[in-house]
Amino acid sequence: MKRREFFNWVGLGLLASSLPVAIAACSSDTTTTTTASSPAQAATKDWQKVGTVAELDKTGQLLVQDSPIGAVLVVGTSKAAKDVIAVNPTCTHQGCTVAWKANKNHFVCPCHDAEYSGDGKVQKSPAEKPLKTYLAKIESDSVFVKPV
Repeated sequence: MKRREFFNWVGLGLLASSLPVAIAACSSDTTTTTTASSPAQAATKDWQKVGTVAELDKTGQLLVQDSPIGAVLVVGTSKAAKDVIAVNPTCTHQGCTVAWKANKNHFVCPCHDAEYSGDGKVQKSPAEKPLKTYLAKIESDSVFVKPV
């Protein structure tokens, strides 16, 4: 056997032995299943504590940037617990953090003056999509939110 034939056979053997691996890697038949068995995944579907009543009552709003469900702005007081509002404060126009204007009962984006009602719906453009809203409740001395 000549040297060139030997290298051809070795190359062909390597190609043939790696072909099943390449086919398996490129196959679209593989599926990934996710279950809510991990605590982080289950946490995003359940009530999450985002702060205390004392923090909320101090200014009438509670901004949490790194909660398990993402950024959350809770507005209200413990005296009016049934009227507590919770939204994702990220403006849907360009991602600025909206502010609550209590005197007008709406959210305003400081970057482009987009306005949202208390339920997150767009009131004034340039934003076109509403803010993401959450269910909110007060239990004992804690404030909880849950994705809708």
